[in-house]
Amino acid sequence: MSIDQVIDSEVKGNDIVLFMKGTPQFPMCGFSGQVVQILDNLGVAYKGLNVLEDDQLRQGIKTYSNWPTIPQLYVKGEFVGGCDIIREMFQSGELQSLFTDKGIARKAPATA
Repeated sequence: MSIDQVIDSEVKGNDIVLFMKGTPQFPMCGFSGQVVQILDNLGVAYKGLNVLEDDQLRQGIKTYSNWPTIPQLYVKGEFVGGCDIIREMFQSGELQSLFTDKGIARKAPATA
C-alpha cells in the first residue's frame, strides 16, 4: 500500500483525523498542541497521527493536501486547515458549526 493510500484510508475511515507532531496526549510542537486543545475543548473524538514517527507520512501528507505545514485537520474526508485556520474557525464559532453540520457528536463538557 502506498503512503497516499494509507493517508486516504485514514482520512476517509475516521470522522476527524489530525496529522500532527506528537500525539494528542503529548504534542511535540505548539501548533499541534493548540489544535489538540481546541478539539479537546469541543469534546469531539478524533484520531491523532504522529508524523514524527514516519518520514513517509510526514512528507506524504503535505503532498496529499497540497498544504506545506503540519498540523493538518480533516473532517469527514475533507481537509479543513492548519493551526491558524482551525484557531480562527474556533474563535468565530465556524468550527463548532462545521462539526454540527457534519453530524459530529460532541461530549458534554465535564462539570466540576
